[in-house]
Amino acid sequence: MPQLRIALAQVNARVGDITGNSSMIVERAKEAVEQGAHVVAFPEMALAGYPVEDLALRKSFAAANRSGIESLAERLREEGCGDSLVIVGHLDHEDEGIRNAASLLYGGEVVDTYHKHHLPNYGVFDEARYFAPGYDLPIVRMHGLDVGVVICEDIWQNGGPVAALGRVGVDAVVCVNGSPYQRSKNEERTSLVVRRAAEADAPMAYVNLVGAQDELVFDGDSMIATNHGEILARAPRFSECLLLHDLDLTAGGYTSTEVAPEPVEQDVPLHFRPKALPAFHVSRITLSPDPVPEYEPLQPDSPVVEALSEEAEIWSALVTGLRDYVRKNGFAAVTFGFSGGIDSSVCAALAVDALGPGALYGVSLPSHYSSEHSRSDAAELAERLGCHFETHAIEDMVRVFVDQLGLSGLAEENIQARCRGMTLMALSNQHGRLVLAPGNKTELAVGYSTLYGDAVGGFAPIKDVPKTLVWRLARWRNDEAEKRGATPPIPEGSITKAPSAELRPGQVDTDSLPPYEVLDEILDGYVEGDRSYAELIGQGFDAQLVERVLRMVDRAEHKRRQYPPGTKITLKAFGRDRRLPVTNRWHEARP
Repeated sequence: MPQLRIALAQVNARVGDITGNSSMIVERAKEAVEQGAHVVAFPEMALAGYPVEDLALRKSFAAANRSGIESLAERLREEGCGDSLVIVGHLDHEDEGIRNAASLLYGGEVVDTYHKHHLPNYGVFDEARYFAPGYDLPIVRMHGLDVGVVICEDIWQNGGPVAALGRVGVDAVVCVNGSPYQRSKNEERTSLVVRRAAEADAPMAYVNLVGAQDELVFDGDSMIATNHGEILARAPRFSECLLLHDLDLTAGGYTSTEVAPEPVEQDVPLHFRPKALPAFHVSRITLSPDPVPEYEPLQPDSPVVEALSEEAEIWSALVTGLRDYVRKNGFAAVTFGFSGGIDSSVCAALAVDALGPGALYGVSLPSHYSSEHSRSDAAELAERLGCHFETHAIEDMVRVFVDQLGLSGLAEENIQARCRGMTLMALSNQHGRLVLAPGNKTELAVGYSTLYGDAVGGFAPIKDVPKTLVWRLARWRNDEAEKRGATPPIPEGSITKAPSAELRPGQVDTDSLPPYEVLDEILDGYVEGDRSYAELIGQGFDAQLVERVLRMVDRAEHKRRQYPPGTKITLKAFGRDRRLPVTNRWHEARP
């Protein structure tokens, strides 16, 4: 007979919205308890939202979190959830410092609180800046079963609380997470959860946030793994979900509270940690000593959702990132220039999938050099998508600047982009629509954009998508539409024609850039892999080409600093991940 019904609440929290998040937690907990859940787990910082960044340093915010978690415990009891254990991530503050915490709520009270032990300080994470590590290890006995709790990074580092739980003994581990999406991270995450379950010698229930916060996307992917390597249940990615599962456990009757200090050696050095580590302080709290009465198991049992293809995974992440940035910041609609090119076409398809066609206002901004096929492709794109579409020619605006200032060459080219940017921002001011910047990661890397021109906007949907991947996504999205019997959203001409900014006669991107297939490979090595000039030459790339590309990347840092935020999908996105000084004399050069 199953001994414990657990519910993993994969929810979309909003940073700073303690009141709204609290109500969301109550509603989802009620739903779980009505379905017989004995334990309900919410993700990391579900009450505060995640990441809170420098909000963590505000005493008023910390106090509101502490007050919020206490009132939440009482609200759960009043709403009929008092007999279930509800685990909620939140911000905490004690004399020792600010903490990333998960509180255990039962019977209208906060019965104990676990503080995150491993504090990540790499990539997009700055937790060593904000939080103090915790060494308390609360274990609660719920219906005769011992349940331990850890938070996110605690399972990504060897040793620590999971190993400690394995040494003192538990029947199940709940891991609450705010684990951001990254391309191809899914398999790594799954194997990690399985390894940690084996280390604890107990099943692990892993619950993750879903939704987006600024550049970060959280993909959910909540799961339950046994200590023998089996995935019992798994939630869908990129959508809110309440995953319930009956765990068939045998109570171990553990009593040990002694655990030695963890070893100092780590796979990833954590520089903020003391050399002499204290032992964990283990506390065992009995909430309900007796096993649950016999109950009818779930029928059918919890599903294990199939994996997404790489293109489907990335597209879902980009849609989620755009949708939540727009909605959580209070915009009703978006707008940007429809050029007829591949980047604006993919951004338009993303916007319609994220917000619906009624929320997208495409603007054609033809200049003297705009080709007829670009104009017709832009109009066809809007027709296929069913979105709003209008045309505002910029030729007269450009002529005023060119004639009055005597512009020529690159200055004349760029004034066209800036006239487009001014037009879009004026329409945004007039109608309250968020302007999107449709540039891709490749162009951003080498500075192939115009400041205050095509770089204007409040959000950049494909900022972290290399150009070659943009084409792959376009073809995939059209193929998916055909499979469903729908009209492919992106005109074939936008996919197959040579990319061009169309700022002078006969211009194509390869006038200024290497072929994108080669360029993306070099950029992957230099940007994602931090490879040197010599290492790139060792991979077989032409020496002069490598030197040219690296210098373009280095010279463009000032442009990247001024570019709008955009959804992160790769290992090293510009902005949060890759942080280089603008004023910088260091350049990779020939040995």
